[in-house]
Amino acid sequence: MAEAETTRKRAGKRPAPEHHHRDIRGGGARAAVFGISDGLVSNTSLILGIAGANPPGSVVRLAGLAGLLGGAFSMAAGEYVSMRAQKELFEREIEKERREIARHPTGEHHELVRLYESRGFPEELARQVADRVMSDPQMALETHTREELGVDPASLGQPVQAAVSSFVSFGAGAVVPLLPFMFGSRHGATLAVVLAAGVVALVVGGMLSLFTGRSWWWSSLRQLLICAAAGAVTFAIGSAIGVSGIAS
Repeated sequence: MAEAETTRKRAGKRPAPEHHHRDIRGGGARAAVFGISDGLVSNTSLILGIAGANPPGSVVRLAGLAGLLGGAFSMAAGEYVSMRAQKELFEREIEKERREIARHPTGEHHELVRLYESRGFPEELARQVADRVMSDPQMALETHTREELGVDPASLGQPVQAAVSSFVSFGAGAVVPLLPFMFGSRHGATLAVVLAAGVVALVVGGMLSLFTGRSWWWSSLRQLLICAAAGAVTFAIGSAIGVSGIAS
């Protein structure tokens, strides 16, 4: 009876919940997070700086649109070039490691044994693990690459994905301060930009906390302060210089 009761308890016992991690290795998530934040802050600053000089509304709209497109293309190009260069560098180093394994398997085997021993493996166990790894060329390459370069050969990043993500996310952030000037009068639009950018900054900060695991209120407040500071400085500079100062 006791054994049957124990069996029922074990059968009814639920396994501990598994924690699944987001796949952020391709670079798209990182690019999207930075893109929307950068688009919001940079174009809000640009539009408020121009609006502070008190030009016609069409000038502000043109500047905001140029800032949106120029910034989005710049972000996408920079993200693609940087990730592509990094990927090519890793691919070059991985190819070097592949040649070393093919030409000097004994030396690479000794490297693994020493590595495992340095991590507390007994000598015999370290040798057995190294034997198993080196018996499979693909496993040997992946292991040496991870241990020596700190890189997963299967996850070198996706430059195109990161570039597209940067372009779209930057544009999504940059369009927020532009919309009030597209559909409203100049003076009312300036106030609307401040309110819209403030609300979206809080939302973006909250979204960032989902990725970082930090406090949502602090992440939101930090994003709001950054956007507010940048916009206030550029608006003050634009007001001080004015349209006449720019024209001259």
